[in-house]
Amino acid sequence: MDGKNLRIVFMGTPGFAVESLKALVESGCNVVGVITAPDKPAGRGQKLSQSAVKEYALEKGLRVLQPEKLKSPDFIEELQKLKADLQVVVAFRMLPEIVWDMPPLGTFNLHASLLPLYRGAAPLNWAIINGESQSGVTTFKLQHEIDTGNIIYQEKVDIGPDDNVEVLHDKLMETGAALVTKTVDALAEGKVNFISQDELIGKGHETKHAPKIFKDDCKIDWTKDAQTIKNLIRGLSPYPAAWTELNSEKHKNTTMKIYRAETENAAYEIKPGSIYSDGKTFMKIGAQNGWVSIKELQLSGKKRMPVDEFLRGFQQAEEYKAE
Repeated sequence: MDGKNLRIVFMGTPGFAVESLKALVESGCNVVGVITAPDKPAGRGQKLSQSAVKEYALEKGLRVLQPEKLKSPDFIEELQKLKADLQVVVAFRMLPEIVWDMPPLGTFNLHASLLPLYRGAAPLNWAIINGESQSGVTTFKLQHEIDTGNIIYQEKVDIGPDDNVEVLHDKLMETGAALVTKTVDALAEGKVNFISQDELIGKGHETKHAPKIFKDDCKIDWTKDAQTIKNLIRGLSPYPAAWTELNSEKHKNTTMKIYRAETENAAYEIKPGSIYSDGKTFMKIGAQNGWVSIKELQLSGKKRMPVDEFLRGFQQAEEYKAE
């Protein structure tokens, strides 16, 4: 059987998932339904906002379902009526068994890491924060425990030394879309050699977790080495962004987000958190073994800007410290 003959239900919400849905549609697959998040209020006017997946699905005339609860009898009934042979999940919420076990060919997920590495909600962020030089995408069959199912395919992607989450996101989004269509075809043809993650772990494959990131995870510890701090900044840029506090005798707890930075060696010992600047073109903050040179930042309540623009309006009369 060819992948184009399958009845496919696609599940996803953000822009990352749109590329995979687009690849399925453009390859001629029969997408009989799209499941995405309910519309949510957004912006100052709290106007209802549609997910990126919904916008694309409506543009292509696809049927869209937006369940509040995935175990709702009404939703289950609607899903059954679609008579899917296969379900594809990309950047969606956790599914109950009654949903993922429904189609004859089951349900597979696209995950943005090389499983069993970086199971969890934030694999892109943690790969960069931990200084990895490589990431990738994995398709795997869903089962009870999250991100633990048998692997179908994987594709590696290099992480450049200055790549941030936005850059890696786009690389994996494109690579993942191609892997989704490849996986659909292989499942349709019955030509898949599933690989157990437990067996990989038993053979010594490394596992690292990628839990959801909270505000405290984003605060910079200036007692760490400069490269570790740069990786944290890259791994949180552009969202949710690494941050620190600027303090002086007169001004306390001024939050500064940092979006881009470089490391510089120091010829002498630096006090962590100390700030050095010419007041015009550069600003450096001391770390354990060198300087972190700030290139792009944002003060609380201000716009994001390059460091030279920031310095033109920043009060230099006071001695500030990053904490």
